[in-house]
Amino acid sequence: MTVPLKVSSLEKTFVMHLRGSLTLPVMRGATLDVAAGECVVLGGPSGIGKSSILKMIYGNYAVDSGSIEILHDGETHDIATATPRQVLEIRRRTLGYVSQFLRTVPRVGALDIVAEPLAARGTPIDEAREIAAGMLARLNLPEALWQLPPATFSGGEQQRVNIARGFITDHPVLLLDEPTASLDAANRAVVVDMIAEKKAKGTALLGIFHDEDVRSRVADRIVDVSAFSARKAAA
Repeated sequence: MTVPLKVSSLEKTFVMHLRGSLTLPVMRGATLDVAAGECVVLGGPSGIGKSSILKMIYGNYAVDSGSIEILHDGETHDIATATPRQVLEIRRRTLGYVSQFLRTVPRVGALDIVAEPLAARGTPIDEAREIAAGMLARLNLPEALWQLPPATFSGGEQQRVNIARGFITDHPVLLLDEPTASLDAANRAVVVDMIAEKKAKGTALLGIFHDEDVRSRVADRIVDVSAFSARKAAA
């Protein structure tokens, strides 16, 4: 494998156990790869399965068949067949994720939420907090909020905390699920710059961006997920 991320022939269905085990086809034959220093964007209409692909790659969704090859510590690992412990280790050092929604431990301040991924990887806590403060300042989150839990923040403020937490580490592969959806123009521009910096450092990025301006500025390639939609094929 010569790329950090390679997805081959993914298939996925959901089984509705409370609806008589009704089977809903989602994905069929999804295939893509992301090179180091490249940002690949998943395109297609809403509901076509873009977020499902990210969740399968991250290990949140099981895969019916196919492979998700991640280059981790110089060796290829298949997320589709990895054990939960292996998935967690790959997430800790290789595979990062910025979701649309901030999910954190209650009553923990924003600064420590952002610093936590670095601290978990062995960075001294004071150093991790200093780096986190720089990230939050760059994303224009008022310093008066840094010590407060984000549960009471606005949607845009929570998303900035989410972005800072996701971008603070040097994961070789980074998944982005609409990171700019709740941001104003100034902060969208900041995130575009942050993505460019990740690319320059050799990070492989796979993302979803509904904002056409942001998408055009960050995408090296766009993969149309409609081609893999099992629902479209069945229509």
